[in-house]
Amino acid sequence: VQLVESGGGLVQPGGSLRLSCVVPGSISSSNNMGWYRQVPGKQREWVATILGRGTTVYADSVKGRFTLSRENVKNTVHLQMNNVISEDAGVYYCYLDHIMGRIWGQGTQVTVSS
Repeated sequence: VQLVESGGGLVQPGGSLRLSCVVPGSISSSNNMGWYRQVPGKQREWVATILGRGTTVYADSVKGRFTLSRENVKNTVHLQMNNVISEDAGVYYCYLDHIMGRIWGQGTQVTVSS
């Protein structure tokens, strides 16, 4: 089972991008879910989490610029990225905490360039 991310691409500094993560129908999206990101040569960095009850938590580096939301009807979570900076570039991975363990997506690339 794997989550399916989309929405990555090229964005200019100061611009916006929205990433989406679809949960397979057999798994509830009401579990804790979130995003990490990774750049070559560095460890995967936690970005944001939405808890089962809807509370959101953000890394200091994205607080005030990124918004994580859940769309239960579509079994999807969205990461709205605003006022993007160069440090936001990387591969973004969606995750879901299932009773059987953490499930990941394949990653979606975000490139920040003017």
